[in-house]
Amino acid sequence: MLRDLAEWCPPALARAFGRPAALFFHGVEPAIADPRIQRNHHEVDEFRAILRTLKRDFDVLPLAVLGDVMKAPERHPRALFLMSDDGYANTLSVAADMLAEEGLSWTLFLSTHHIDTGEWNPLTLARLFLFHAPEGDYTLPHLGGVALRGARETVAAQVISRFKALPADAAKEALAAMLAALGEAQLLDLTERFASERFLSWPQVRALHARGVEIGAHAHWHWPMNAAQPPDALREQARAPRARIVEEIGACRAFAYPFGNTEDVSAEAWQAVRDAGYDYGFTTLAGSLGGGANPWLLPRYGLEAREPNLSALVPLLRAGNGRLARWQHRLAG
Repeated sequence: MLRDLAEWCPPALARAFGRPAALFFHGVEPAIADPRIQRNHHEVDEFRAILRTLKRDFDVLPLAVLGDVMKAPERHPRALFLMSDDGYANTLSVAADMLAEEGLSWTLFLSTHHIDTGEWNPLTLARLFLFHAPEGDYTLPHLGGVALRGARETVAAQVISRFKALPADAAKEALAAMLAALGEAQLLDLTERFASERFLSWPQVRALHARGVEIGAHAHWHWPMNAAQPPDALREQARAPRARIVEEIGACRAFAYPFGNTEDVSAEAWQAVRDAGYDYGFTTLAGSLGGGANPWLLPRYGLEAREPNLSALVPLLRAGNGRLARWQHRLAG
């Protein structure tokens, strides 16, 4: 709804509603061959247009000043914090240079299991199966029968929804069955075709940090921290990435929840993030950054592939604060 409103609202009018905000992206690629798989990436030209808009119309600030900004949000109507999630290799090979050219500060949130192992995002692997496995009927642990025939978008959406609702251990069993169905040869071909999905290594992370990029945590294994996850697993998802990043980088102050919407974050999850020692936790609910918010359930807006009305949209994010506050209240209760 906010995107529709921003299309018709003159930026000069929207600017009066401005408050500090956080925006995030994932990766950046020269070209997207299959948006069903490469859905986490911006194309270079569109990303450059976004960065130039942000530089022109907002004050893009380092995360280090977030606390001061949130103490008096009305004094910082143009303040913006830019972030990248997951830790794709192209954040170094493509995005970092573009951000440096524009002189923009940003924070990178890492899923540390994937940096440690090179293992791909589980939802990306699931989509490889759902869109590229041979036609047929499959039986998957914890998910039951899946019929892959013809156009697969509807079936894929249904399976992904059920897949994300599983406890992590059950999801790993289902994912193993998907990859077995693809077979080693086809999986190798697909991973070579979609090199955009590769993760950074720790030396590459350190190179980004040396360039001034702040490094935060995006859980250990990239999986929802929802009510289906056991408390011990949630605590490990919060504790482990901070320990790894501190070991490699020296500091880790902020956390971003994988997926990060209302169905992806439980009360136990944000408490685990708080107890693990983070100063801030970021969701993917729209809103503005204000001093009265739960610092472990802060709002962020996920940048779409194209953002032609960003100058009007960012100030209007403030309209999401009511929904955010109601959700925070439910989780606190």
